[in-house]
Amino acid sequence: MTKIDREQLKQMMDQDAVIVVDVLGAEAYDSFHLPGAINVPVGDDFEEQIREAVPDQHQPVAVYCLDEACNASPTAARRMESLGYDRVYDYAAGKLDWRQAGLPVER
Repeated sequence: MTKIDREQLKQMMDQDAVIVVDVLGAEAYDSFHLPGAINVPVGDDFEEQIREAVPDQHQPVAVYCLDEACNASPTAARRMESLGYDRVYDYAAGKLDWRQAGLPVER
């Protein structure tokens, strides 16, 4: 897992070079999420759901949760790496950082 910051993630998204995954629950995802992000909550069936959502283990994937204090994205990244995903990025600052920077979000 590689930690990335907002600018790195934005650049990857601008180049369509990454799948962005919100790992919070559906309610938090529905309140707002990064543009184009899919929702795969960290839970008991995370491994099954992430394999279905991102079948290519070599595809760059950025995971995020709420903020630096949230442990869901590093947990998701570690679980993905244990499945064999080799290009996992953790946007540790999370969606609050993204929104506070004035970048667009979706609902």
